[in-house]
Formats: sequence, structure tokens, C-alpha cells
Amino acid sequence: MTATVTERVRTACEQLLAAGRDVTFTAVAQTSGISRATCYRDRELRALIDTYRARHGDLLTLTGLADRVDQLTASLEAVATKVRRQEEELRTLKRSTTTRRAPTQQGD
Repeated sequence: MTATVTERVRTACEQLLAAGRDVTFTAVAQTSGISRATCYRDRELRALIDTYRARHGDLLTLTGLADRVDQLTASLEAVATKVRRQEEELRTLKRSTTTRRAPTQQGD
């Protein structure tokens, strides 16, 4: 790709971010005047657009942050529940192992 095509895509991504719009391949194609297929096919353009898409994800609003905290809290609670369940299984296994060995040790 030529530098001008790359610059047009970069400029389109920056304009979309500045306008608060999502950086998508369709939006970049419309803003830059370059076909969406070209944006997908060219590795350099695709990487550039993906970089701006990732950057857009970092620009969160308070509502977005609150949603993210809620998601993380729910995930953490799910992990904690799983850990508690596994700890209980371990305790049960240890008890059953201990009760099996106890008669053998007394008989020796």
C-alpha cells in the first residue's frame, strides 16, 4: 500500500475517535473512501485499524467503567465459588483417604 492510502486510513481512524464513534472496518472505509475489502486484505491497513480499535476500547466512560467493574465482580464471584467447591472436594478426599488408612495403621 502507498503511504497516502495508509495516511487516509490513519486520518479516518483519528476522525472517528475524535467524533466518539466506533472504529470499525466499515466506518473506516466510508470515512477514508477506501474499500472495506482493501482494509481487510492489506495486512498493514488491517493492523493499523486493529490498533485504533483497541485504543478505542481504552476510552471508557463512567458507565463503561461501572459495567466493567460489575463484570469483573461477577467473574470473581464465580471463581471464588469454584474454589470453595474444589476446597470442599479436597477436604472430602482427605477425609476418605484418612479413614481408609486408619484401620490399616491400627492393624500393623
